[in-house]
Amino acid sequence: MNYDIIVIGSGPGGYVTAIRAAQLGFKTAIIEKENLGGICLNWGCIPTKALLKSAQVFHYINHAEDYGLNKVEASFEFPNVIQRSRGVASKMSKGIEFLMKKNKIDVILGTATVQKGKKVSVTDKDGKVTEYAGENIIIATGARSRELPNLPQDGKKVIGYRQALSLPEQPKSMIVVGSGAIGVEFADFYNTMGTKVTVVEFMPNIVPVEDEEISKHLEKSLKKTGIEIMTNASVESVDTSGEGVKATVKTANGTIILEADILLSAVGIAANIENIGLEEVGIQTDKGRVLVNEWYETSVPGYYAIGDIIPTQALAHVASAEGITCVEKIKGMHVEKIDYGNIPGCTYCHPEVASVGLTEKQAKEKGYEIKVGKFPLSASGKATANGNTDGFIKVIFDAKYGEWLGCHMIGEGVTDMVAEAVVARKLETTGHEIIKSIHPHPTVSEAIMEAAAAAYGEVIHI
Repeated sequence: MNYDIIVIGSGPGGYVTAIRAAQLGFKTAIIEKENLGGICLNWGCIPTKALLKSAQVFHYINHAEDYGLNKVEASFEFPNVIQRSRGVASKMSKGIEFLMKKNKIDVILGTATVQKGKKVSVTDKDGKVTEYAGENIIIATGARSRELPNLPQDGKKVIGYRQALSLPEQPKSMIVVGSGAIGVEFADFYNTMGTKVTVVEFMPNIVPVEDEEISKHLEKSLKKTGIEIMTNASVESVDTSGEGVKATVKTANGTIILEADILLSAVGIAANIENIGLEEVGIQTDKGRVLVNEWYETSVPGYYAIGDIIPTQALAHVASAEGITCVEKIKGMHVEKIDYGNIPGCTYCHPEVASVGLTEKQAKEKGYEIKVGKFPLSASGKATANGNTDGFIKVIFDAKYGEWLGCHMIGEGVTDMVAEAVVARKLETTGHEIIKSIHPHPTVSEAIMEAAAAAYGEVIHI
């Protein structure tokens, strides 16, 4: 069984890589030990968005009077909400299966181990081992929920994101440890559905990678919905011997005990690089990640790695882009390196958060003289008509040349708007060019133009 390219892992890095390889004429196989689509499609990005949509609809029904409609008593069966989410994931996985057939990609089910000599052995569910040879082997095994020594996950009372997507019944109370995208999204979902949620964050701000103003605004918005947020705090230990969970939390004002039905550990991810043959082949790793060059080749020629297992942003769209870049380079095409400074990040809580480029603090630290513009969604006609005016758009430009250094958004639907900033930055668009690009009215996207105008003292609607 010889292939031009063997891809290990079928997440958004792996399956996209395989499809692009097939498009380029490579005889391609993809190996998956569980479900096509990987964690993102089955236990991450897609099902969480389905849950958040259910929560949003529930919220709208409960606030029907805000839209001039008669009040409705909304209710739900929690298992049905989970079932819808799982159904969405299943449908998408079947879609990946169709794409594999369409592109004539061989799907090999089983657990893969890379071998010397550009070979991969696969153990199927019955224990049968089959060896495959590939001229190029691309490892895209993704990541899992990271476990801290003081927060061991038992899958019942102390859980990771996977269990949070499929709980048999809704907990009355939940402690969420970590306020990155995963933690905040689950906190938002469970809180909206009626669970009492407390978020514990080690850093001074929630969503700590975001611009500080965005973080502060999101914290204020989430607190208004009833979520309790503790920053500069750390969970020292967890007691699961009783009915629920008792967490010992160290804060600036001393140590306290938090009690809840369930604790969700959302403290990041760990790359899946163990027991896949890296050491035997001689592939170098560092700090739990596979080391690669600018074209994703490992220390051993013919073996490549992409996505969450390498030291780049652990995002689905990054993994996909890396896979495409990798196979196009193998094909000998003229390929442009990925600009990791222009990667958008999105958090799908309510209000949503989206950003790309430098924060205001980072821009100043780099020595830029900057122009900053902000436009509140409360001044947006479309946002007001939508009934969702919580949030703002913030843009940062280099004062000297007009370079768009960063864009930071919080508000309804901003994850669908940030691509404008990504494309504009890619094309080296200046602030004045954004101002002079006519945006449709009424749309929330006008707020980007208005924020740019605010940076240059030309804003109209505030």
